[in-house]
This record gives sequence, C-alpha cells and structure tokens, in this order.
Amino acid sequence: MIRATTVARAGTWPEAQARDRVVLDFDERYRRRKVLYGEGGLQFLLELDAATALRDGDGLVLEGGGYVRVAAAPENLVEVKARDAETLARLAWHLGNRHLPVAIEGDRLLIRDDHVIVDMLKGLGADVRAVKEPFDPEGGAYGQHNFDHRHPHGDRHLGGVHGHEHD
Repeated sequence: MIRATTVARAGTWPEAQARDRVVLDFDERYRRRKVLYGEGGLQFLLELDAATALRDGDGLVLEGGGYVRVAAAPENLVEVKARDAETLARLAWHLGNRHLPVAIEGDRLLIRDDHVIVDMLKGLGADVRAVKEPFDPEGGAYGQHNFDHRHPHGDRHLGGVHGHEHD
C-alpha cells in the first residue's frame, strides 16, 4: 500500500502534482496513522511520526512521488458576528478563555454548535446563525490541535442553533 509519511503545508507544495484529494472534517484531520481513501479512489496509509493537525490545503507527500491534497469538509457550525470590532474581539477572548476551537475570518468567528456557548455569546451581544462550511480553526498558541472539550458530564448537547444532536 502507498504510504504518506510527510505533510507539506498549504502553499509550499506543487498542487499540480496532486494525485487525489481527501475531504476530512476537523476531528478527522488530527491524525498520525490511518488508511485514507481519496475522492478519486486512491487508497493510502497516512503514517506520520506524531499526531499532526492537517490543515485545509496541506499536501500529504506520497512515497514514490505525488501528493494528496487535504480539504476541510463542510460541517455544522455557528457563525458569530458583532456590532463592532471591539465586541468581536471580546467574544473571541471569551471563546479562547474556554479553549474552544475558533476560526477567525475577518468580521466573523466560526465555532462548533454548543447551546451553552451560543447562549453565552448571545448574552454578550453576539449575532449568531447556523452555517455549514469547512472548519479550519486556529491551531493555538503552541500549534496544538484544539479539541472542543465537552462539558464534564460528557453528554452530547441538544439544542443550540441547529436544534439536533451533534453528529
């Protein structure tokens, strides 16, 4: 089986040499070793030295030549906007203080749907709406993969913006 043992970060590899593309959600993009299947049918073993957060646009370097492009899959998210930049910065601080994965995109933030967090944000003046988009959050101060730590009781929440259990 073909192996991919190295990650070339987005913008550093020749995309014309992509042999296939894998579409993975946020959690699926934190990997060390797993058999993956490209959209074009290429089956390969991802075998990295350590668990690595793969980003949208990264290239997995295949032994023997070529790359597989990593694409972030659309996910059910919450778009967070605010009336001004100061309020948006305050909202981002509150999310970061809770160690939640957050994508920062100009005048908006993207987070996973969690009714407790959504209610908090609304109380702080946020405008929120459900969206389905690729999720490629910031990697954190030390480049780690920030998982959405569920509340201590471990259940999966109902409600939030989508009104259904998380998949």
